Amino acid sequence: MTVTPFTATVTGSPRIGPKRELKRATESYWKGKTSRSELEKVAATIRSDTWSQLVAAGLDSVPINTFSYYDQMLDTAVLLGALPKRVQVVSDDLDRYFAAARGNGDVVPLEMTKWFDTNYHYIVPEIGPDTEFTLHPEKVLSELKEARDLGIPARPVVIGPVTFLMLSKAVDGAGAPIERLDDVVPLYADLLSQLADQGVQWVQFDEPVLVTDISEDASALAERVYNALGALENRPAIHVATYFGDPGESLGALARTPVEAIGVDLVYGPDTAVASVTELADKTLVAGIVDGRNIWRTDLQAALSKLASLLGSVGSLAVSTSCSTLHVPYSLEPETDLDDALRSWLAFGAEKVHEVATLAKALKDGRDAVADEIAQSNAAVASRAKDPRLNNAEVRARLDSIAKSGGTERGPADQRRAAQIERLHLPPLPTTTIGSFPQTTEIRKARAALVAGEIDDAEYTKRMRAEIAEVVKLQEDLGLDVLVHGEPERNDMVQYFAEQLDGFFATKLGWVQSYGTRCVRPPVLYGDVVRQHPMTVEWAKYAQSLTDKPVKGMLTGPVTILAWSFVRDDQPLADTANQVALAIRDETVDLQEAGIAVIQVDEPALRELLPLRNSEKQAYLDWAVGAFRLATSGVADSTQIHTHLCYSEFGDVIGAIADLDADVTSLEAARSRMEVLDDLNSIGFSNSVGPGVYDIHSPRVPSTDEISTSLQRALKAVPAERLWVNPDCGLKTRNPEEVIASLTNLVEATKKVRADA
Repeated sequence: MTVTPFTATVTGSPRIGPKRELKRATESYWKGKTSRSELEKVAATIRSDTWSQLVAAGLDSVPINTFSYYDQMLDTAVLLGALPKRVQVVSDDLDRYFAAARGNGDVVPLEMTKWFDTNYHYIVPEIGPDTEFTLHPEKVLSELKEARDLGIPARPVVIGPVTFLMLSKAVDGAGAPIERLDDVVPLYADLLSQLADQGVQWVQFDEPVLVTDISEDASALAERVYNALGALENRPAIHVATYFGDPGESLGALARTPVEAIGVDLVYGPDTAVASVTELADKTLVAGIVDGRNIWRTDLQAALSKLASLLGSVGSLAVSTSCSTLHVPYSLEPETDLDDALRSWLAFGAEKVHEVATLAKALKDGRDAVADEIAQSNAAVASRAKDPRLNNAEVRARLDSIAKSGGTERGPADQRRAAQIERLHLPPLPTTTIGSFPQTTEIRKARAALVAGEIDDAEYTKRMRAEIAEVVKLQEDLGLDVLVHGEPERNDMVQYFAEQLDGFFATKLGWVQSYGTRCVRPPVLYGDVVRQHPMTVEWAKYAQSLTDKPVKGMLTGPVTILAWSFVRDDQPLADTANQVALAIRDETVDLQEAGIAVIQVDEPALRELLPLRNSEKQAYLDWAVGAFRLATSGVADSTQIHTHLCYSEFGDVIGAIADLDADVTSLEAARSRMEVLDDLNSIGFSNSVGPGVYDIHSPRVPSTDEISTSLQRALKAVPAERLWVNPDCGLKTRNPEEVIASLTNLVEATKKVRADA
């Protein structure tokens, strides 16, 4: 097979649209306000604009089939005919797809969890004993035709078989999904044949699972798979992309197969011994030298030196991003509030594509061809190194003092529990919510009016107080035991704090996809973190003044603030986490002094930052737990500390969850049917726990009986005196009608279970 190697590309691209056009069109379709054809038109425009911009920037191979209406793992399940039977009852293919992703009145959705160590969530395919794999390549072929019609040098991208099966879930007594490898490889072979018949030159299979320790057999399985696919007579050239870390021995395994190109993440896998893999001498190495998941400008001089060192070890060299730019905002251009120094340090999606093209040009034409770009890069590196905002002596001295004094411990758990029982007087199975209530149209209009200068701070505060009063009254009417203020004033659980802490910059249009149509604007954490004033106290005090029931103070934990920000890369993450923890610690103390008896410090991202290699995990967990304890150890034993974790596989961090030593831990459990409680019991977890009794990411309203069943299942694992009742997560994304109906059923179910206990 003779193919032309490409020289400049990206692993994948964002699909939400630079102004979240896909989000708006999809949610409008769900509400019945937009037709399918109108939604498809928006999607086609996003795809064509993305592809054309990549070509115009200088890329000679453009990834397609990275667009998705919801999630690429779900797309692959559709491609392989692997949707569960409960979903297949929906006749329309698009509605069936969305039912699998988010459920409907009759269909329970598939589970959702984190995509490796990113803040992106994927839909977890279910593989049962009756799963019959069949190929459905219509989406891939349709996008290929669109790209061809536009003259795009298209490279179809598909999740590879090893990654797809290893990230899937066995159901109904089936064996591990990877045992079905021989059933799916022929479908991949069929797909390759169909793409070859269409004249496709290159196909990319994404195999990020190869940079993890999920399975000891991954390398051998990958070698077997790509030997089989590489041996096909009728196929395009194959590019196997690994990313998010070092593929280790998998690099050699892939190099021994007939595939033509291998992608390696040179940003997060710096120890990859490319030069030692002699089989790369006739391969194209797709060098992921531009960071695809953080927003710092590439040091072009250093990158070129690294690329030059690889030239003699590989057949040809292509420049790429380390992973898909799905994880970064579209462009720096809209960010007009940046000072010149900070702007010079940053590169969003469009700028990263330019960096890829610049590096590829330098490899082809020499450094002198990009001398101006290298000079600008060198100036940015020098500017960042000497900026005083990156080194606050007072913050660093305070952290040293607390560490030396041992001030990161609270009293024993049983002592704290006794003090809290005396203070709070809660019933058995206390009911609460996770924090946020629906962000209504009125709330968003008020926030927009404040930003636009149409109302002043006093009017905005008045409107938010009115929302808080309604939410508090609603919770009292429903009969909840521990209330929240609903967080109407918060645009996002991380951005809200970032906007009030020194060392952060909040973007205007820096949207990235978290899951489906859920988009977030991760702030940029560029310097030392300083809290200049209380951030939540007045809102919490006001809410508490409206009720005799306890109202939770709501904070975001240090690990989650890091995970959901673009974090500085010039010092260890542990140091940055402790700076954020110090700010949160000061806030907990101020909340306590204001009379708040219950404070929740959310850490939904604890699992998210867990390193992908086992050898690195314990060091991370040590500093992550330490940062949480630093943040929560400044209050008295009688102040109850809650934390919340959601939408992760908790097994790898179950010990760390216990080590956080929160008085109450609420966590996602509804879609997984309370499986996490057995994990907690297996390690002797003895603090209180609130497993989510219904899934808030679905529009379904759970019945009273359904919630009662969940509670009874939980009571088999946790005694009533330690069990709390709450939804899986915050209610921000749901509409008020769904929330009222669901919480009404939650309270009624709890009353029923209490009476039967």
